[in-house]
Amino acid sequence: MLLPYLHPDLIEAGCDEAGRGCLAGAVYAAAVILPKDYQNPRLNDSKQLTEKQRYALRQEVERDALAWAVGIVSPEEIDQINILNASILAMHRAVEGLKRRPEHLLIDGNRFKPFQEIPYTTVVKGDGKYLAIAAASILAKTYRDDYMNALATEYPAYDWQSNKGYPTAKHRAAIASHGITPYHRKSFNLLGDRAQLTLDFGE
Repeated sequence: MLLPYLHPDLIEAGCDEAGRGCLAGAVYAAAVILPKDYQNPRLNDSKQLTEKQRYALRQEVERDALAWAVGIVSPEEIDQINILNASILAMHRAVEGLKRRPEHLLIDGNRFKPFQEIPYTTVVKGDGKYLAIAAASILAKTYRDDYMNALATEYPAYDWQSNKGYPTAKHRAAIASHGITPYHRKSFNLLGDRAQLTLDFGE
């Protein structure tokens, strides 16, 4: 069973991101403050849940949370500041969007930068350990999936409705055949082992 919080005497927000390893699209992050004695046995790391379970839990989290927010960093910003800094910036933006100011942050992973002098703790695989991080992982994942599904209707060749921008063989084959879109991350190795091929960067 996941733990409700690390510091029960503080207003604590869980934070997680989605889309860090993708070749296309923004990176999303979420921050969630849950009630002190909150329990939800269905909450888990979003990667361990089905799509249907994630969307059902998103409704529960948004209904039950004391505060929640989503932060977004664009592909252009990712190329400018790199994906690690972009992931941290997305979490900063999510925390900034909360209706209540947290007194402590629980961060999924092992890297973070201070935000407005709020104390924080990084937790490797924290989305499988703490409820608030699991809740944040579900919001980040589902809102990013919504975004990629919308982009897929604009650029159907890249199969984003299925791969969500991750580096699948079909996605890379489409890049090789059609070039890149305005949503691709130009600083990434978009073709993998086929990186010697020339891409149309549309510039």
